[in-house]
Amino acid sequence: MNRINKKLQEDKKLLSIYFSAGYPSLNDTVSIIQNLEKSGVDMIEIGLPFSDPLADGPTIQASSTQALKNGMTTEILFNQLKDIRKTVSIPLIIMGYFNPILQYGVEAFCKTCQEIGIDGLIIPDLPVDVYNEHYKAIFETYGLINVFLITPQTSVERINFIDSISNGFIYMVSSASVTGSSSGFGEIQTSYFKRIANMNLKNPQIIGFGISNHDTFSQATQYAKGAIIGSAFIKNLTQNGLASISKFVSQILR
Repeated sequence: MNRINKKLQEDKKLLSIYFSAGYPSLNDTVSIIQNLEKSGVDMIEIGLPFSDPLADGPTIQASSTQALKNGMTTEILFNQLKDIRKTVSIPLIIMGYFNPILQYGVEAFCKTCQEIGIDGLIIPDLPVDVYNEHYKAIFETYGLINVFLITPQTSVERINFIDSISNGFIYMVSSASVTGSSSGFGEIQTSYFKRIANMNLKNPQIIGFGISNHDTFSQATQYAKGAIIGSAFIKNLTQNGLASISKFVSQILR
């Protein structure tokens, strides 16, 4: 069974952390992953830096830009992660845009992911229909879960279709804006969380965007299996360095 599916079966609310590979320094990737696992994080999203990250807010964009300046490439990331399963057991997901994956070769990318122990991919700009028609079989061949995003604007029909072709979790974007742009959840977001929860989808949901502390984590996980923190974690890394990872995570999970 895929590590993501195993993790989703645990009787707890899950914390997933996103960071940009190669940031703050090119060779920090493995240390950050190891520190996050030791700190009690359930899943990690490793951002593959891209020059035009449409869904990302300024904090993640800046970290991605710096990672590219540091020299991060797909090849270097795979090389950094080649022995990651000797020390890390939690699910690892690569989040990236489709262009670098296409350049690398979709099947070659998926094959390398399987070899190094990546469990899933999140590709915000890969349309669900295109995935279903052209790439689903490749992902399944290499045991990779593809995680789709839904927003408050996604139609019921679309959500049901995404649910029908998914086999992990659904990434529930808390708002239609970019990452890192809100603080706390209002009535509109809460009613959206409730609406999706009441759809009784077969795949659990994990909420991302706008989660930055213990309160927003608790709010989001009232209605979903877990929550994802990206911008707040990267801000913390920028200000306080790798030594602060354990403290940051403990403040979320307290």
